[in-house]
Amino acid sequence: MSPAATGARTALTPTARRVIRLNYGFQLLFNLLWWMPVFYAYQKQAGLSDSQIFGIQSIYYVAFCLFEIPTGLIADRIGTRNCLRAGAVVMTAANLAPVLSASYAGFLVHFLAIALGRSLTSGAASAYLYDGLRAEKCDEHYLKAEGTARALGLAAKVVCWPLVGPLMAVAHAAPYVLSAASAAGSLVCAVALPRLGARPGEPDGGRRGGAFLRDAGSALRCVASSRWLALVMVQGVAVFTLSRICQVNLFQPILLDHGVGEASHGSVLAAMTVAEAVGSARPQWLSRRLSPVAWVSVLSLALAGTLAAMTLGGPWAVVALLCLFAAATGFAYPVQRKLVNDAVPADAPRATLLSIESIVDRAVCALAAIAVGAYVAAGRLDALLWQSALATAVLLGAIQLLLRSGVVVAAGEPGVSGDPGAPGLPGPPGAAEGQETGEAVGSKGGGVRGRGPGG
Repeated sequence: MSPAATGARTALTPTARRVIRLNYGFQLLFNLLWWMPVFYAYQKQAGLSDSQIFGIQSIYYVAFCLFEIPTGLIADRIGTRNCLRAGAVVMTAANLAPVLSASYAGFLVHFLAIALGRSLTSGAASAYLYDGLRAEKCDEHYLKAEGTARALGLAAKVVCWPLVGPLMAVAHAAPYVLSAASAAGSLVCAVALPRLGARPGEPDGGRRGGAFLRDAGSALRCVASSRWLALVMVQGVAVFTLSRICQVNLFQPILLDHGVGEASHGSVLAAMTVAEAVGSARPQWLSRRLSPVAWVSVLSLALAGTLAAMTLGGPWAVVALLCLFAAATGFAYPVQRKLVNDAVPADAPRATLLSIESIVDRAVCALAAIAVGAYVAAGRLDALLWQSALATAVLLGAIQLLLRSGVVVAAGEPGVSGDPGAPGLPGPPGAAEGQETGEAVGSKGGGVRGRGPGG
């Protein structure tokens, strides 16, 4: 009997173990931005005004969206491994820019380069891991490997971020120097990654021939022709937008609104990060009785309900709810990422396609951020939380209605626990959907979706 039929898991080959371990190192080091807790104060001390600081952030988010398509196309041409190496080089240089020039121009170059570096790896990192394990016939280990990589990255931030203040007292530029050193370490991991077996006519998983515009058109046609792929992408928007808005835009306003002083915000953020890391590392704890798409919907509703419940509780209840919110986010991300992986056709320009998903996520988040600013400025935080919960429920209800009505046919979804034969795990597309979606080959996300401008 096959492993899928017996529930047995295929043992990792030496190459698969190497891919997983180097991916852990790359994801952790590439996303370890030591300057994250202090970048606002650092720029203020450098003489930048609030309008300049937040203006740079606005440019960053716009640049990230603009870079996503060309970098996805580049990944399809040169291969994911080469794209990871290029991203690590750019990230290393980006973190040194403020050290060389602590000025408006220096910080602008810094954030533009951060956007470029992250765009180069946002689809390529997870796609490389997914392809590498599939090549070794160990793809049932992907879910755990992706979740563990995210958990390790979050744990590293919990350990390292409290050290930033003391280190700055010794050397003011230490956060940026250490971030550059971490990015250089990720380059070492990327260089050590084994070469994947390329498909005919493709270099290391990339595409030699074909114009960029042809690949972009192919990706758009793929989304338009596969209702299942489009639906799982839309479902992912709810998870990404809710988690992003809460953990970046609403985190401090919610705490301040409930009387939790700024001195405690760092401790609350650390507790949330631990909760998210635990969830990311253990998606197999989710029951096998629900399918992956159902679990993402349930977890999204949990995120929305948690936000609404924050309007009713006191300070301690809000802190507990924020940690519960973070844990649900941790569980949801690996499962959602695996769903998208399994819906991507084998012959599609994967990095380009998955860059489109990233752009949709961030575009919706950008619109939501504008609304958040208006609500908070008007003192209507509670109304925002309730309306966010209601909008999420309506969206997910519509998705479930499409699935139950048969308008969208779900791919075969074997289990959540890492066993491709168990009910609940996001596995390869089934026969009913196979002709439409083909075999999965890539993943969006590139590991950790960090908070703040680094995410």
